[in-house]
Amino acid sequence: MKINDFIVSTIVFYMAWVIIPILLEVIPAIFDVFILIKKRLINKRGEALKYLPEITVIIPVYNSADTLRNCIKSVYDSDYDNRLIYVMVVHNGGNDNSFEVFSKCQLDFPELNMNWLTSKQGKSKALNLALFNSTGKYIIHIDSDGVLHPQALRNMVTYFEKNEEVHCVTGTILTDPTLIDETDKFFLRILRKIEFCEYAQAFLAGRNFEAEFNNIYTLSGAFSAFRKSTILKTKLYNTDTVCEDTQITFQVREWLNQKVSLCPDAYFFVDPIEDVNKLYTQRQRWQRGELEVAHMFEREKKTFKRSNKRKKKPFNVITKLILYDHTFALPRMIWYFALLSLIFMNYPLRLVIVSMVLIYFFNVMTTFLFYLCIALFLKNNKELRSYYVRKWYLMFLLPPYNSMVFWFRFAGIINAIKGQQVWRTNNLTQEREHFTETIRKDFSGITRILDKMIEKVNNDEE
Repeated sequence: MKINDFIVSTIVFYMAWVIIPILLEVIPAIFDVFILIKKRLINKRGEALKYLPEITVIIPVYNSADTLRNCIKSVYDSDYDNRLIYVMVVHNGGNDNSFEVFSKCQLDFPELNMNWLTSKQGKSKALNLALFNSTGKYIIHIDSDGVLHPQALRNMVTYFEKNEEVHCVTGTILTDPTLIDETDKFFLRILRKIEFCEYAQAFLAGRNFEAEFNNIYTLSGAFSAFRKSTILKTKLYNTDTVCEDTQITFQVREWLNQKVSLCPDAYFFVDPIEDVNKLYTQRQRWQRGELEVAHMFEREKKTFKRSNKRKKKPFNVITKLILYDHTFALPRMIWYFALLSLIFMNYPLRLVIVSMVLIYFFNVMTTFLFYLCIALFLKNNKELRSYYVRKWYLMFLLPPYNSMVFWFRFAGIINAIKGQQVWRTNNLTQEREHFTETIRKDFSGITRILDKMIEKVNNDEE
């Protein structure tokens, strides 16, 4: 009887404490994998375009003197006909010598038609100014601190031409493998390698899956493209948010009722993260921006009339965001602490440890499934695929890394509630110092109260 009770209690325990990660992480991941495999097998490359349309490449610049030349050079070195590319470099503040770098590029890359514009400070204002002065059939935005893959522009335009129902596309953002391998510090190099795998998973698995159902939440601000005829029908980039790329995505997909997609073989390489502090502030800003834009969209969507071609979804992408990322954030947070608290409730330590190992195993399993899918999507780029495949051992480190990022993003939710939206936020070190100072002040207050109580008791005894 005792054995039966033990077996039943153990099964109930595992069902209770493993069910949350299974429901929120494992089952959706397995479903995603089947969709991705189907998408990869069906969407094969067709014939190359027989003609190429004119395009505009917009590069916002803010203190970008160190990176601007490499960015422009990557446009020049692309396999897209330079005579069909109009490059607009838009200066939106800063006080470095970016203009001198631009002038030198005009001399070094004479085949490129380039122009320098000056706008008010703010990336959104720079992009809007450039949009009004753009030419060509497609408008492509790239950040000045990254570089294009040589085939990125051609692949992006080809994707548009072969998918007439698609009106805006995000490229695949990856961290630069060369800069990762040049990292001297061991732990920073590991962090950057994990970040590379995370970006590959986020775009080639995450956004790739979302594109299948037209549910991409954010077009990457680092590399995205639009049909000019479509983006000029929007309110353009909103200047009141730190996530203007998310807001423009909402306008195209929800207000104009047009399809947003991903071009999986249009790569754009950005610098790897500098340290954990930068990672903390970056993920906080992304999370806060998501909440801000979701609130902004709900407030302003009545100003746009939805098309009658498609009925409104009862469970749209915003509902999913609030439900999964934010409403479920609290039970997920409680679950972390509750599992550990079982040790103090006389549960066997072995039972708790085994359950945590099981959860880790499920997460590693789903990570490897995504790993295989991503390897499939990188098949046409042997060099990049080889680099990614060799990082198989990092699949064991991605689950704890994702857990750490979850807490960073959760901090963004808290700060979004109590603070004002700004680009500059406290990094992890500053947050820790602020927390330590707060605890010190709180305890000093308690200590003063206790001292007064002790003093009063001693006086009464006298």
